Formats: sequence, structure tokens, C-alpha cells
Amino acid sequence: MTAPYHHGDLRAAALQLGMERLEDQAHPDLGLRALARDLGVSATALYRHFPNKDALLDALALEGLNRLGWHQARAAEAAGGGREGFGEVGVTYVEWAVKHPALLRLIYARVGKVDLEAENSSEMGEAFRQLRAGIAARMPDSMSAEQRKFAALHAWSLVHGLAMLILDGQVEYDSEMVRKVVLMTDFADT
Repeated sequence: MTAPYHHGDLRAAALQLGMERLEDQAHPDLGLRALARDLGVSATALYRHFPNKDALLDALALEGLNRLGWHQARAAEAAGGGREGFGEVGVTYVEWAVKHPALLRLIYARVGKVDLEAENSSEMGEAFRQLRAGIAARMPDSMSAEQRKFAALHAWSLVHGLAMLILDGQVEYDSEMVRKVVLMTDFADT
């Protein structure tokens, strides 16, 4: 059991405990009252940060997208950016999804419709910012906004589809296979 919360950032502590539950439990109890109890605070205290369970789940989904995006950013940077970096963004997506299936499912149950052309991608989380940045870096300046949007949708569909095939047991996970499949796409010719 998690140690009771005593001081600091209650919102961050609740999100951290929610993330741990998503990782550790087949059917996580993500109710506000259960989190408050395990944090050692009143439900009222937690309701100040999350007015209802939907607000908590939305915050966890955005936190998950941000964590995925941070992993992707580190992988792209380690690969030196460019073509290799963008490839690593995709490989990291699939690997992260396989390691965090409950969180991935929560993300896409909560995110709703994604606007890949939105000017403010911060509402979509760091993972979508990584996708847009990768496409912008890989696509020639002569490509239209529509072509960039389709390229982003293509890249996202590829890695998300592969991740879901693995998570649903239709394809066996093999890290080398993931790498080969993801790196087959070359956006330079799009």
C-alpha cells in the first residue's frame, strides 16, 4: 500500500498513485474516494483538484500521453534526430504501449477526436507534439498542410495499429519485428 500523503502537491500525488494502479492492477480502482483513502486525505481535499472521476481519468490520460511523448523525445534525441529520430519515435510508441497496456487503453478511451492540424497541440499531450514535430522535420517544405496531416495520420495509424495488434494477441510481440515494420515507411516520397 502507498504511504499516506502528508504534504506537497496532492494533485501530483493522486496522479502518481493513479498511474501506479494502472500498472499494478488488472482492474484498477481509480475512484476518487479510494485514492483519497490511500493517500490519507479526505475525499473533499481530492475533489478540489478533480471535481469528479471523469476529470481524474482525463488528467491521467493526458499525463500518460505526456509520459509517452517524453520517452519518444528521449529516443529521438538519442538517435540524433532526423529520419532516425523519427523512426525511434514510432518504435518507442509501440514498445511503450506494450509495457503500459492499461494506460494506453485509458488514453484512447479518454482523448476523443484528435485534430492533427490544431495550432495548440498542448491539449493533445507531448506524444502528439512529437508526432507533429517529426512530420514537420521529415516532410519537405513544399508539402501542403493536407499532405502533412495525411503523413501524420499514416505514421500514427501504423504504430497504433501495430501496438493494438500486439496487445490484442493477434501478433506476437518481438522488438526486432516492431523495429523492422515501423522503419519500413519513408515519408520523403509522400
